[in-house]
Amino acid sequence: MIPWIAAARPRTLVAGAVPVAVGSAVAWREGAYRPSVFWAALFGALFIQAGANYVNDASDFLRGADTADRLGPRRMAQAGLLTPRALFIGASVFFLMAVVCGAHLIQVAGWPILVIGSVSILFAIAYTAGPFPLAYLGLGDFFVLIFFGIVAVLGTKYAHSGDLSSASWVLAVAVGLQATALIAVNNTRDIPTDDRAGKRTLSVKLGLRWSRVYYSVITLAPFLSIPFLVRELGWAMLFPLLSFPFAISNVKAMGTAGTPAEFNNLLGATARLQALFGAGSVVGLIFG
Repeated sequence: MIPWIAAARPRTLVAGAVPVAVGSAVAWREGAYRPSVFWAALFGALFIQAGANYVNDASDFLRGADTADRLGPRRMAQAGLLTPRALFIGASVFFLMAVVCGAHLIQVAGWPILVIGSVSILFAIAYTAGPFPLAYLGLGDFFVLIFFGIVAVLGTKYAHSGDLSSASWVLAVAVGLQATALIAVNNTRDIPTDDRAGKRTLSVKLGLRWSRVYYSVITLAPFLSIPFLVRELGWAMLFPLLSFPFAISNVKAMGTAGTPAEFNNLLGATARLQALFGAGSVVGLIFG
């Protein structure tokens, strides 16, 4: 059972939970919150993310990106603990459970959710599998920004209320940038092995120096949204600013990280920053 849990990469699932929480909090602020929508969207997002992680584990092994020289946490196919076939079957189960969750959301909010869910699953697979894997073409960061930020936040908000707002758009981009920072750490750590495997991630294309700059920009950029959010929603939207010291700490850590252990620690710190920024946003929206 432990390999199956590890393959889902529990430490990274915050990237799927935060946008649903933020989108639901915007709906709460506007008096449109529906508990059943929150739970269906939350589990649907987590199932899609876990399925994507299973596909990633299997596909990276089959493409030669995950080898004995891997710098990051152990992957189940590479370690011989799960076969690629088993992982693909597991991914299918997760995607099927996401469809079950999506059925309720479609019943509540209609065909737009069907489109969002279908495209999300398709791209979760295409991230590292298929003839044109996004992660191998340097498009992985863009995928994360779109689907773990804009699509997840706005899709959740729409499922609750049937409409969107300027605040939900701004928060969607902010949350998406922080999710993108997670993949940026991962890919910066893996530059040597990805380059050898022909996995042309954005970090491989940028190189180590500019990958550090890139991470710093997308880590700090979400805080530029706070003045707009305060103006639109009130002073309670200063709560996300409480996570700013952690952002500064992460930027400094990226500037000096050199070993796999240091990058892995930064990966955890980046996930915590996203959780803290998201929690601050939720508190500001609900109690403001």
